[in-house]
Amino acid sequence: APVVSCWAGYRVGARNERPGITGISHWVEHMTFKGTPLLAKGDIFRLTARHGGSNNGFTTDDFTIYYETVPSAQIEIPLLIESQRMGAAHFDPEETESERTVILSERQGNENNPHFQLREKLSATVFREHPYRWPIIGERADLERMTRDELYAHYRTYYTPGNAVLAIAGDVDAERTLELVRRYFEAIPAAPPPPAVDIIEPPQTEERRVEVHRPGPNAFMMVAYRIPAVSHPDTYPLVMLDAVLSGGKAVSWGSGGYMGRTARIYRALVETRLAASAGSSFRYSVDPHTFSASLTLRPGVAREDAEAALLRVVEGVAEQPPSEEELARTLRQAEAQYCYGREGVTSQAFGMTYFHLLEHWSGQDRHLERLRAVTPEDVARVAAAYLHPANRTVGWFIPA
Repeated sequence: APVVSCWAGYRVGARNERPGITGISHWVEHMTFKGTPLLAKGDIFRLTARHGGSNNGFTTDDFTIYYETVPSAQIEIPLLIESQRMGAAHFDPEETESERTVILSERQGNENNPHFQLREKLSATVFREHPYRWPIIGERADLERMTRDELYAHYRTYYTPGNAVLAIAGDVDAERTLELVRRYFEAIPAAPPPPAVDIIEPPQTEERRVEVHRPGPNAFMMVAYRIPAVSHPDTYPLVMLDAVLSGGKAVSWGSGGYMGRTARIYRALVETRLAASAGSSFRYSVDPHTFSASLTLRPGVAREDAEAALLRVVEGVAEQPPSEEELARTLRQAEAQYCYGREGVTSQAFGMTYFHLLEHWSGQDRHLERLRAVTPEDVARVAAAYLHPANRTVGWFIPA
């Protein structure tokens, strides 16, 4: 297809923040759409839409990413947009104040969401020191206080060539495209490396619990277990452990959303009518993060019964490893989800960006090989190492 997708990613997210400026990375992401010397406010969307393209941006715990997908004849549009975004965003004071209102409204909307309420409390309970403890959107008090100069300083620190990756996929000539990349980006000055994140979360030695009592339709539970960073050799056994529990998933930020009906959690919680829904999630992350499981309680079911059933099936993998047949079926699901997730140039460029920000772009080519190398014994080993009572934090949302 005569289409090209261009993604620009920066190694900056909630993990690069501190008390007083929580949410600054997400706010900076918003501000980079507000105008540059060559692009007026709104031009980024107008330029891509005029040619039938699409574009957006998002911020995570670990990074900020933008993309444009356009007809391949218009390859210079995303290169213009991203080169301007990298070095020349305005941060107009009036636009900064206008966006403060938008982000505070977004924060207020999140506060009305029961899942956000529990996730926020759960993260603050799991992490006592590491920046993963606060939400990506930031704390309300920080959003009300933060200044334009702090936002601009954050932008100048992290939106630099040495802290970025540019990925392009589609119907383009590689040599000509690299010439265009040089034309648009070569003049952007280098900058000192951003400050390293060297905060180490202290070990967890006992179960932690938190409850949220707020208006809401249903009671639900989340349990989080501390796990290593993506660079650790246990990452792929943990990916397969997640797939055994709730089905194979596509590789993306968050890596959730697919509830396998043949997987253990579904059969133990949903088929038995203890929960309306249930699943697990593995988080790819630069620093040690969490492996989680959750359920939504069915009316009339005791919370204690549903919780015990979920913990039993999750932590029981250590004593009941998957059979060769179960692991093979799970692997087929994971392979299919991975391949479906690579359809289209937009997904392919995202994959390069995502893997490179986490580790290296070539990791996407080794992904299936790494999954296929996992054995039932590996799955049981990581379950025993990480999914146990002293390493878990249990959170309940209880409708008021």
